[in-house]
Amino acid sequence: YYTTTKGAVKMHTLLDYDCLLPEFVNITDGKGSDNKAAYDIPVNPYSIVVADRGYCDYSLLSHWDSNNVFFVVRHKDNIRYKTVRERLLPEKRAQDVLIDEEIELELPVAKKKYPKKLRRIAVWNEEHGFVVELLTNNFTLAASTIAAIYKARWNIEIFFRNLKQLLRIKSFIGTTRNAVEIQIWTALITMLILTWLKHIAKYKWAMANLVVSLRLNTFTKIDLNKWLDEPFTPPPEEPFLP
Repeated sequence: YYTTTKGAVKMHTLLDYDCLLPEFVNITDGKGSDNKAAYDIPVNPYSIVVADRGYCDYSLLSHWDSNNVFFVVRHKDNIRYKTVRERLLPEKRAQDVLIDEEIELELPVAKKKYPKKLRRIAVWNEEHGFVVELLTNNFTLAASTIAAIYKARWNIEIFFRNLKQLLRIKSFIGTTRNAVEIQIWTALITMLILTWLKHIAKYKWAMANLVVSLRLNTFTKIDLNKWLDEPFTPPPEEPFLP
């Protein structure tokens, strides 16, 4: 599962957009594919699932669609399709939308997996200088809204970066499956507590600053709520007792 020389573990996670915390987590070894594990992730009907290219599997997309789940995924470069209808582009190229069209998959194997129409949207990413090509089964929302929804996927990257760097999950104390999972679940519980503390604090904490400050004050006797609100206010001096 994990050795001192090398190893792999995958944490299949459904991140809730409202609170940016995991709604569902399934820890597997590194050999399993992402798209197969996605079938076991419970998704409420009429939700919008945003995922990267690793989840652009037509059987999986059909599974979501049949369960009344909307999806926005970045499609692979080797996609073969025919355009059924070109949709009107937004005025003033909102969100730099280049293409908004309805398509059908061409290859028989792909079409068998997903026989229905799809919506394909291409958006220019000004920050990184490349085109992002998306597939969705939502034909109602504006193309610029679909683009903004996919852009919000970056929160997933931030979540895992915080988990690995701030809570030090890049290496493991133990090498058994149980040891690895305990360390991951402990980090997730810690992330939940940190997010709650950040939420209730009046001071606008950055997550990295909060983690470092708590680490430095681990053995300091303080009123946590007051310290969260006013971290730079010195504690009252205690009377000197000879």
